[in-house]
Amino acid sequence: MTALTAHLARTRGKAVRPARLPRSLGRVLATAGTVFLLSSALTFGLGALSGANPAAAVLGETATPADIARMNHQFGLDRPLWEQYVSWLGHAFTGDLGRSWFTTVPVATSIRQAIPVDLSIAGLALLMAVVLGGAAGVAAALRAGGRLDRAVTALCALLGTLPGFVVAIALVTVFSLRLGWLPSGGYVPLDMDPAQWLRYTVMPAFALSLEAAAAIARQLRTSLVGTLRENYVTGAVMRGLPARRVVFGHALRNAAGPALTALGMSVPMLLGGAVVTQQIFALPGLAQLTLQSAEQHDIPVIQGTLLVTIAVVLVVNVAVNAALLALNPAARRREVTRG
Repeated sequence: MTALTAHLARTRGKAVRPARLPRSLGRVLATAGTVFLLSSALTFGLGALSGANPAAAVLGETATPADIARMNHQFGLDRPLWEQYVSWLGHAFTGDLGRSWFTTVPVATSIRQAIPVDLSIAGLALLMAVVLGGAAGVAAALRAGGRLDRAVTALCALLGTLPGFVVAIALVTVFSLRLGWLPSGGYVPLDMDPAQWLRYTVMPAFALSLEAAAAIARQLRTSLVGTLRENYVTGAVMRGLPARRVVFGHALRNAAGPALTALGMSVPMLLGGAVVTQQIFALPGLAQLTLQSAEQHDIPVIQGTLLVTIAVVLVVNVAVNAALLALNPAARRREVTRG
């Protein structure tokens, strides 16, 4: 009896146990919480130790020491550092990230206005990376050792070393300046005009997606080649199952783990690359807000944007780990047995 048939025989007729939180996912959540606290402390500490004097910057050169002391008290900067951190983090959990030192606009308001740009660009870039990298990885694995496999491998090696801003400049030169097909910069919200949103976001998203697509293709190709040589895949083929069902119904699910991990690791890269990309395409996103605040030494805005970025990365990592657990039935069975 083949491994696939044996698995079907073991699982047939068994009652489905109620779902519960696996221990491994609980450990991931605990780790994410610890990393968030440590990262928030580091973010706040670096901002507090930067030496920026908001009172002197806001009041100007004519400010007296008494005026500066009064402004520092208003900002809460005359309290101990640990007390400032606890107060800042406690307010952050309620959505209050403080106010800009220079504009007095709430930091949360500025982030809410800017973060849709980042999420839409990153989301479209991830979609492109999954489609392009997934298709390339599967095609290369199905023709392992052939010309297509070698071509995909070479292309992935090239894209993995090509900076995103170089691709962005090339796209602007070709599709905006020479052909005039797409705008070179700016942004239109998705809910205002989806067609225009796509015209403004497709180039920056594509520029950011290539490196992630290359990583996904490499990992998926390597994992799928090994999976296609497993006994249960050979047994499924011998039983006469269609090749499409064998690959996409059985092998791809078990081989998707490394590619999914590469996808999760691409999120910090996309957020980091957005700084240069948003500069090139004049996008009013979170990266631009952080850059402008850094130039002004507006510490509350910098701390707020970094905290939100850390939270987004950790949420994505938790989701990736949950997806990996869902794709690995053996891991779920081990969790149930241990429980």
